[in-house]
Amino acid sequence: MTDEPGLFKAPPIAEQERMVEALLFATADPMTPAQLAGRMPHGCDPVTALAGLRKRYDGRGVQLVRVGDAWAMRTAPDLGYLMSHEVTETRKLSRAAIETLAIIAYHQPTTRAEIEEIRGVSVSRGTIDQLIELDWVRLGRRRMTPGRPVTFIVTQTFLDHFGLESARDLPGLKELRSAGLLDNRPQPGGEPEEDDGQEQLFGD
Repeated sequence: MTDEPGLFKAPPIAEQERMVEALLFATADPMTPAQLAGRMPHGCDPVTALAGLRKRYDGRGVQLVRVGDAWAMRTAPDLGYLMSHEVTETRKLSRAAIETLAIIAYHQPTTRAEIEEIRGVSVSRGTIDQLIELDWVRLGRRRMTPGRPVTFIVTQTFLDHFGLESARDLPGLKELRSAGLLDNRPQPGGEPEEDDGQEQLFGD
């Protein structure tokens, strides 16, 4: 049999970018480079294609954004108001669920006991079950401590919903206060805070 040079040669990178673009537009869920590679011809380099595609979409109405280890096509943040009429709020999280979600997001991986210690009250099973049902929280690794308690971490769906690349992109104290989400009154004793980072949001 005569060898045919180029028989398994990967498509040009421009064509690979078109393939990645089509795949991401066709799915509502973010896709990892490995998932993209599994759908593309042999020899394709989805990582390089993603980099080129992200550059081409920079500044446009639709952007290529990273969500954890995956990628997705999303509306540019400054144009989100155009979609507001399409959003229907079906239910609200309880205060307990919001506090629990915030603690998990800023302290992950964290156990139920640690959540209860920070909140100062017990956490009902229903609260965590609701967050898991929303696919905003999932089980993490068990702690190597007596009892091997399970830990909780936020999901890729949570990051995607709030437009975050990773949990490190969560706002700190200064940003939350400027948005009116935290009390702006000084701490007791009038001592200024030394750090507005995420680690100061909840006591250890």
